[in-house]
Parts: sequence; C-alpha cells; structure tokens
Amino acid sequence: MAFASFDRKSAAAPMNDINMVPLIDVMLVLLVIFIVTAPLLTHAVKLDLPKADSRVNELRPDKIEFAIDAAGARFWNGEPVSRDEAARRFAAAGTRTPQPEVHLRADQSAAYRHVAETLADAARAGLTKIGFVSEPEPPR
Repeated sequence: MAFASFDRKSAAAPMNDINMVPLIDVMLVLLVIFIVTAPLLTHAVKLDLPKADSRVNELRPDKIEFAIDAAGARFWNGEPVSRDEAARRFAAAGTRTPQPEVHLRADQSAAYRHVAETLADAARAGLTKIGFVSEPEPPR
C-alpha cells in the first residue's frame, strides 16, 4: 500500500501510527490454522493392546563350593575329591549354561601349589567366574 499525498508539507513528516490491518490479518490466519490443526493433534485410535511382561528371566548360575584344607586335600561341595576327579568335574561344569560360579576356600596354611593347580584346572575347563572366599578380620 502506498501512502502518497499531493500535499508537500505532510509528505515530509514521518508517519506516527502503526497500520494494524496487516497484523490483524496475520493473527486471524494463524488463529484459523490453530483451530483446524488442534483437533488433529488430540485424535487417537482406541486400541486394546495385549499385556506382556518384558523382564528377562535370569537363571541363577549354580555355585560350586571348592575347598582346600591345610594338608592339600580337595573338597567339592563338602565331598572329598582327588585332583583328577576335580578336573573332570570342572570340565563338565564348564560346558553348562550358564556357567557355575566357583567359590574357592583355601586354608591359610595350604601350599600355594594346590591353589595354583586348582585354578589351572578350572581355567583349562573354561570356567571364568572364580571367587576367593575369606573370613573378615575381627574388629580391633
């Protein structure tokens, strides 16, 4: 829109009011757009969805209590075994899924050789979850 005038005095003067008609037109167009699109945003399809539990079934691995006494005797869950029998049992346990945890209890006066042989037999069988069990020190 041109605001031309043949009057030279008013042509040089700055315009001091805002033309509100274009602003109102823009606001009305935006209002119509929002009125049309608002119902589309809240439209939902009613469905009866099936219920399912997605928790993973955790299988607890077995636990093997392996003990070595001060004389070097080996015990599998409290039952005395030889080194060869323990190696055979480790090999059988290494093929199970999930692999069992081996809790190794060794007497403090047992020779380290017996502990090292037991660890080597378990590692050879493929067992990776081996823990050393100890007793906590009494409070001072």
